[in-house]
Amino acid sequence: MQIIPLLKVSDMRAAIRHYTEVLDFLMTWPDDTPDSPVVDLGHEQMELQITTHESDRLFGSVIYVYTTDVDALFAKYKSRGLNTSAKPNSPVHQGPVDQTWGRREFYVTDVDGNTLRFCQNINMIKTDD
Repeated sequence: MQIIPLLKVSDMRAAIRHYTEVLDFLMTWPDDTPDSPVVDLGHEQMELQITTHESDRLFGSVIYVYTTDVDALFAKYKSRGLNTSAKPNSPVHQGPVDQTWGRREFYVTDVDGNTLRFCQNINMIKTDD
């Protein structure tokens, strides 16, 4: 597994300048722009994401956890008692969902509002062809 933190920022352009011009990060997702609500950044072996999308309403931290089989991992956690009833109106808390940005994801949020977002790039999912 790989863990990627998602940091909340209030000004995307200022944050991109800070991370790219000061800290040597590069924007790594080809479709990201300074107007994107989420931007992927990388530097050497580090990756992180910055977002303005949830900065005004999200309590707690968000961490992306990349895995090789998001469906199997969700099934394992459910078999161990993962309770998905706390967020019944959030499909991504109910099970893996294909997102428009090319990832299959499910979220697990603890009682303090910290969320682990387990994901897998859709192009990395094996199919039985």
